[in-house]
Amino acid sequence: MVVTTEHEPPGGTPWFDPAVFVATCGGLGRIPFAPGTFGAALGVAASVALAASGISPAAEAAVVIVLNLVGIPICTLAARRLGRGEDPGAINYDEMASTMLGLLVVPAATRANVSAALPLLAVAFLLHRAFDVAKPFPCRQLEHLPEGLGIMADDAGAALWMAVILAACRQAGWL
Repeated sequence: MVVTTEHEPPGGTPWFDPAVFVATCGGLGRIPFAPGTFGAALGVAASVALAASGISPAAEAAVVIVLNLVGIPICTLAARRLGRGEDPGAINYDEMASTMLGLLVVPAATRANVSAALPLLAVAFLLHRAFDVAKPFPCRQLEHLPEGLGIMADDAGAALWMAVILAACRQAGWL
């Protein structure tokens, strides 16, 4: 007899459930080591692509904010369907979207020129990963918010730390 929960259908993990598929960035979250790192890398690539698209800074900011806001219900549904705790490791949409959020402090023209921006993008990526893992104030507290809000909020906090450091480095002329 097969016993299932409301979160997991017969046959195993619902990887192709729409919410799970989106929350794992098309399955990148299924990579067994450091799925958040792959999500953040996708966020850098998506930020570069959006910057290169030529949309206005206001439109770009709106797109990124919407991506972060829709992540809340998506991650809520995915976490419920995966049934693996409050913030399943396979969910990496939060890293993708929040990395894009933090990169908004870097002008689109700078990000769009990948060869010139590569050091800055690498620093941004490393900062986001460091703050996401270390969870400085208030990130640790934000992750305790309910469901998808907590999943998304702690990474938004990491993005805020990343953005502050990037802005300070740019102001100092280091990047």
